[in-house]
Amino acid sequence: MDITLTSLEMEHSKLLGSKIATEIASQGGWIAFSHYMEMALYEPGMGYYSAGAHKLGAGGDFTTAPELSPLFGAAIVSTILPVLEGLKAQGLPAKILEFGAGTGKLAESILTRLNDLGFQLDGYDIIEISPDLTQRQQERLHKLAAELELSTKCSWLSSLTENFKGVILANEVIDAIPCDAIIYQNGFWYWCGVSFAEDKFFWKTGKPVEQALLPESLLSGNFSEGYVTELHPQANAWIRQIAKQLDAGLFLTFDYGFPESEYYHPQRIEGTLMAHHRHHAIQDPFYLPGLCDLTTHVEWAQIARSALAENVDDVYLTNQAAFLLDAGIGDIALEIGDPSNPETFLPISNSLQKLLSEAEMGELFKAFAFSKKLDDLLPGYVLEDLPGLRGRNRL
Repeated sequence: MDITLTSLEMEHSKLLGSKIATEIASQGGWIAFSHYMEMALYEPGMGYYSAGAHKLGAGGDFTTAPELSPLFGAAIVSTILPVLEGLKAQGLPAKILEFGAGTGKLAESILTRLNDLGFQLDGYDIIEISPDLTQRQQERLHKLAAELELSTKCSWLSSLTENFKGVILANEVIDAIPCDAIIYQNGFWYWCGVSFAEDKFFWKTGKPVEQALLPESLLSGNFSEGYVTELHPQANAWIRQIAKQLDAGLFLTFDYGFPESEYYHPQRIEGTLMAHHRHHAIQDPFYLPGLCDLTTHVEWAQIARSALAENVDDVYLTNQAAFLLDAGIGDIALEIGDPSNPETFLPISNSLQKLLSEAEMGELFKAFAFSKKLDDLLPGYVLEDLPGLRGRNRL
């Protein structure tokens, strides 16, 4: 792996590393991995997401589905449009709120598709913690509004308002919420935290994990000595908060992950934690703090249970390919492109292949949704009546 850094990048990473090392020392020589991950990603002015860097797209560290093709956002519109129309029919503002909007590509494709369909969205709100991504979103969406003469108001918020009515979206957000690492030793689960010595971060086993925090799969499974995996209390708390504050409407998210039985499979001995830098996958989570993205796969069963704990109507999980096909992405592709013209249709075909192929994003990435008071907005509707969510529910 050949990664060449500028002197500025090296200095940036060293400064953040020094700050994390100082924090470890202040805590007695050990911190939970979630604390390390929080600082590496979100330390003000220094963390991966809170300092200026080109993160997304061909020149960044990873490429997301909205970056691949506007068809992704156009297909999502097929799912959310009935909900938005239901809001209008009830005399309510038709609003979308997106968490972690990246470069703004998803918002752009959704707003463009809604405009093409003649639907007037009342508001598109974004909650974004990255200052440089916020700037890119604002530039992109202000330009789009001028080009299409949109009256939709785009706003950037610091938090989700209570009793929100509308559609909430999140693409590849949960995987970046700090997780905790645990290890199986001598028949017990222990916290796997971070220490620092001789100018290096390293793993260090901590106290036993309280049994009440362990999912059933980890309590009853047969695991090998030294098996490492993750727990996701912060991600589950985030879902519960959204489910609590959504008064009526739909939550829809996309991310890579597995349900509990696959996530905690005895053969997945090293967990799912990964670092990413300039399209390189890196096993060492302590490599270049502040310059690398840190992610884990999503454990969807507990995410679903967290939503149900806040009295949502229903929960739904499928793979990305099944969602997009049921949402009509093939018909949308034919609508915007001419298959008889290879020059224009080949890029569309290539992006479809990446979005749908089992070997690419089609199977690993999942679509997860829950609704609240959907019947109030769309009388007679249940979650699985919406396009994209009409196939087999994996939960």
